[in-house]
Amino acid sequence: MNEKRNPMQKIAAFIVDKRKAFYLLYIGLAIFSLVSTGWTQVNDDITTYLPEETETRQGLDIMDREFITFGTSRVMVDNVSYDRAKELSEQISDIDGVKSVEFDETSAHYTNGAALFSITYDATATDAVSLSALEQIKQALSGYDLYLSGDTGDSTSESLDSEMQLVFVIAAAIILLVLLFTSHTYMEIPVLLLTFGLAAVLNMGSNFLLGTISFVSNSIAVVLQLALAIDYAIILCHRYTEERLVSEPREAVIAALSKAIPEISGSSLTTLSGLAAMMCMQFKIGYDMGLVMIKAILLSLLSVFTLMPGLLLSFSSLIDRTHHKSFVPKITQWGRLAVKTRYLVPPIFVAVLVGGFLLSSNCPFVYGYSALTTANKNEAQLAQEKIEGVFGKTNTLAVLVPVGDYEKEGQLLRELEQLPQVDSALGLANVEAMDGYVLTDALTPRQFAELADLDIEVARLLYSAYAVEQQSYGRLAGNLDQYGVALIDMFLFVYDRVQEGYVTLDADTMQTLEDLHLQLTDAQKQLKGQTYSRMVLELNLPEESDETFALIDQIREEARAVYGDDILLVGESTKDRDLAASFGNDNLLISILSAVFVVIVLLFTFQSAGLPVLLILVIQGSVWTNFSFPTLQHSNIFFMSYLVVSAIQMGANIDYAIVITSRYTALKKEMP
Repeated sequence: MNEKRNPMQKIAAFIVDKRKAFYLLYIGLAIFSLVSTGWTQVNDDITTYLPEETETRQGLDIMDREFITFGTSRVMVDNVSYDRAKELSEQISDIDGVKSVEFDETSAHYTNGAALFSITYDATATDAVSLSALEQIKQALSGYDLYLSGDTGDSTSESLDSEMQLVFVIAAAIILLVLLFTSHTYMEIPVLLLTFGLAAVLNMGSNFLLGTISFVSNSIAVVLQLALAIDYAIILCHRYTEERLVSEPREAVIAALSKAIPEISGSSLTTLSGLAAMMCMQFKIGYDMGLVMIKAILLSLLSVFTLMPGLLLSFSSLIDRTHHKSFVPKITQWGRLAVKTRYLVPPIFVAVLVGGFLLSSNCPFVYGYSALTTANKNEAQLAQEKIEGVFGKTNTLAVLVPVGDYEKEGQLLRELEQLPQVDSALGLANVEAMDGYVLTDALTPRQFAELADLDIEVARLLYSAYAVEQQSYGRLAGNLDQYGVALIDMFLFVYDRVQEGYVTLDADTMQTLEDLHLQLTDAQKQLKGQTYSRMVLELNLPEESDETFALIDQIREEARAVYGDDILLVGESTKDRDLAASFGNDNLLISILSAVFVVIVLLFTFQSAGLPVLLILVIQGSVWTNFSFPTLQHSNIFFMSYLVVSAIQMGANIDYAIVITSRYTALKKEMP
């Protein structure tokens, strides 16, 4: 065929004629991607994506720098006697890597034949020491009804990843059935699956180029890519089927590709613009998801435009021989109904649009997992529900205050302990050391000498040396016997002098010092940093509720009354509150930017001012209507679910709107 081709047809012809070179390129890229998939670094911590200015993010950064948070587990053994449970607690405490086991006969640890062991490990929750100890605990208790929860060994990313694998299998099976139902020939299905499969592999294999991605993006990217991009392959396939009726395979592929590129590109631009809007979120998980998905869409387009045309031509004879009758019923009557009701439907649509906007604005979003109810639960969820059903929930809140003033710490801890919603408050100023003293009690030389079994002159000498180190020279000139030094500071000072060889103690005193030093250093690592001290509160309130947030405000005000504004509150509840504040602004921003971007793209696509407005109302209206149902059902919805579902709905709905509108504008030239 020697007739002159336009530029788009020339590009299409080049792609089709060089199909074998493209095959080799994709095979090489696929092999590389299968290897490089393992290079991707995945971030499990969703809090790292909080805006830098949020209280939770600032507090977490400080805690990472200045404190060690030891891993913990709540381990429940059901159907066990108290005596046997006591023996088990002693066995657990002997396991390497276990720092302490809290267990007693109170209802907080034993009730109705169920025992709860509160375990603290020697290292952080993700450290190999803690994970190894947890495995040994599981083995030691393998013969019992065992339920485990806590931050150690609890990988949200692994759980989500395994569940998303099942979701992907189900989605793939459904899509395969849909393709069978809507296909014109059976052999077009392998072409579609090969095209999409390679695009998905390339996207996963190139994620390492982004550095670190979130566990959310890593887990859902394939399903999102499938939902958003498979339409592109279907559009090209159906274009080819139409062209094949009047042309030979090669010419049919060239014609189909040259016509599909503008249509698919316009459709993808609107999807890409929606994802770009997501990248403008303050909550940086949006940037992460948007970046991964933009790359996925671009790679899908690349596969459809450069790989699929060759596959269509290579499989053309098989495609021709596997035609089957259409399984899709004729729906001409639906079109006639739409025309007949054209004066009735618009007012109804406007009413639904307004109602959807108002209802979706009150959608009951939640920002923590604890407020969600799901039909299917994984093993970790079931264990947590069992433990919380017997022993209640735990809600931990950290209060960070400026370091150094033990009197203020003690004052604030006493005030917080009086709050009925606070089960316990732990800080340096209320940790008991020995003989009734707490770690921050100020001891005089005589009191310290009696406590440590030292000669009074030795104690005075140590206090003098401490005063010199602290540059408190006035104490040396004044009455040294009235000089009070916090027990924790003095004991650590003495321990350091002993290690340096300046002080020699007898064996019994040295053993006492060694035992106390371990307790003091653990307390210091957890509760005292370079610039902040940490207080840990256990609340008897749910993670996410109005009452919880009101208590957080009350705690903040009480802390500020003692310390001023330089305090921070950190916990799951503060995280949820920060997410709620951030997401509210982000949601409005995404809606506005998405609408603006889509209107601009549609304006250039259809060169009409009215059509873009109509289409954006239909598209956004469908999203609003969809998210009206959680409001009507009073059913909580996780905010990340909204991001994922709205991204799919927006991206897919735009494709449908553009396809229908493109067909309509083309047919309008020939028909009334």
